[in-house]
Amino acid sequence: MSRISENPDQPVIVFGGSGFVGSHLLERLKAEGMRALFSIDLRAPKAPIDGVRYIQHDIRDLSDLQLDAPGPVIFNLAAVHTTPGHAPWEYYDANVRGAIEVTRLARRLDAQQIVFTSSISVYGPDEAAKDETAPPNPQSDYGRSKLMAEQVHLDWQAENPARSLVITRPAVVFGQGEGGNFTRLAKLLSKGWFIYPGRRDTIKSCIYVGDLVDWMLAAAQHKVPFTLFNGAYSERYTIEQIVGVFQDVAFPKIRTLTIPAGVLRAAAGVMRPLSSTGLGIHPDRIDKLMVSTNVLPGWAEARGLHSTDRLRPALQDWKQRTQGRFV
Repeated sequence: MSRISENPDQPVIVFGGSGFVGSHLLERLKAEGMRALFSIDLRAPKAPIDGVRYIQHDIRDLSDLQLDAPGPVIFNLAAVHTTPGHAPWEYYDANVRGAIEVTRLARRLDAQQIVFTSSISVYGPDEAAKDETAPPNPQSDYGRSKLMAEQVHLDWQAENPARSLVITRPAVVFGQGEGGNFTRLAKLLSKGWFIYPGRRDTIKSCIYVGDLVDWMLAAAQHKVPFTLFNGAYSERYTIEQIVGVFQDVAFPKIRTLTIPAGVLRAAAGVMRPLSSTGLGIHPDRIDKLMVSTNVLPGWAEARGLHSTDRLRPALQDWKQRTQGRFV
């Protein structure tokens, strides 16, 4: 894959560069020969990448941020996203204010391109499949804040037709360093068992982090005024299928059990007071596990990107990278 810019010295700024997707993106940009790489994040990186300039800064106020980076390409990956886990106002404070501040910085630096990671949460929970033409219908504060942030970026692009905006709406992103749903699943499977929460046919749209980065860069290279794409594979994988592929790739001896939804909700209600300590189970997490996330990658399919038969090779690659530990 070619670079996002013919000029290897064009600055690239990654907000959220210390995070999961941001770290993989910076690794790819470094490998492609981009030399002026900036990461801006509240957190320090766990594994700094040589040649990247790391700046710890709050995205909610960039007014005092001084960067020698004229005309950069900007990736805005920073967000408050864990649900449940935050007060409602925190999603808007970080995600919407962050979008406002990033676009203000883009104006100051005369940036002509922004790539923004939104979320499939803007569609709202629904069993029906949705491609990029589906109307948004967010039902959570996270989803609503992401849709508002999309509009902030759209307003920035509309100010100048020469500007280019890419918005991606990723589903569940998995891979090395994720620490989320797939990592938790792998840890459970490594113990030799898995309990299906209420049902086995829940659809969980997903994408490997390496493929998501590929798609983001492919969209950025076109430099058209606006691109919107769902970050998810074409296959509508159920949780049972995902467990089955994990079993084939790494955990052949696991046993499974299905517990009725009512039993799980009751147990979660009893243990909810301990959820803040990490020992309990939040009832909202149980509900999330039983609701499908079902999106289709119309944009990626139309452009011939790798969107099918990817789950098995992705898990095999993750296994190899982490010596079978799936961390």
